[in-house]
Amino acid sequence: MFVSLAAEMKRRLLLVSNSTLHGSGYLDHCEQQIRDFFGAGVKRVLFVPYALHDRDAYTKTARDKFETLGYGVDSIHEASDPAEAVRNAQGIFIGGGNTFRLLKCLYDNEVVMEIRERVLKDGIPYMGSSAGTNVSTISINTTNDMPIVYPPSFAAIGLVPFNINPHYLDTDPNSTHMGETREQRIVQYLEEPDVPSVLALREGSMLLVEGKKATLLGTTKARLFTRGKPTVEYDTGSDLSFLLMDGR
Repeated sequence: MFVSLAAEMKRRLLLVSNSTLHGSGYLDHCEQQIRDFFGAGVKRVLFVPYALHDRDAYTKTARDKFETLGYGVDSIHEASDPAEAVRNAQGIFIGGGNTFRLLKCLYDNEVVMEIRERVLKDGIPYMGSSAGTNVSTISINTTNDMPIVYPPSFAAIGLVPFNINPHYLDTDPNSTHMGETREQRIVQYLEEPDVPSVLALREGSMLLVEGKKATLLGTTKARLFTRGKPTVEYDTGSDLSFLLMDGR
């Protein structure tokens, strides 16, 4: 999905692997990154709770957390017109849960292109966590979730020209489990022709995209899978801007 040069320059994304890190509370591990990302210019964030069934409870969790950070929260599921809520948003946060359910609800409420336009055309900040990170990419083909519902397409919002696998788990050499590993499943995806690279984000890692620059943040390394090439490990602080080139 092509992104114009003008849109590239406006793009601001914070794509987090996980909402909760072991030993801490909801979004505790990325509090400072959230503050830095939304800054003082954003007063209210539009939350998208479509990935979980109990949207009221999910919204309360997000609202309680963001209020401690100094931001008000409006939930898209509370709006009479979801598309209008997106058009009026100062910033967007899409939380985790089931990626198939999330994408289906985004299509059902006709906000996939609305979100894409607000982020790429108007430059409002977009934060995703887990499933919310999955739907920011080319497609949801590299989600870890079960297909509990069937969205009209696996094509996602397309804010970046590659795929992400949140919650990436390294192969345990001591495991007796004989099923396919996460690595094997991603490699299978890359066996299909004309698919993008996959950035595997471990728990505690996140990607900050500012215009044409992408930087790995957090406390853990990320692993890049590219068709026909060896996998590469990247440390926190690495410049991953080359992933945004989209073949140009």
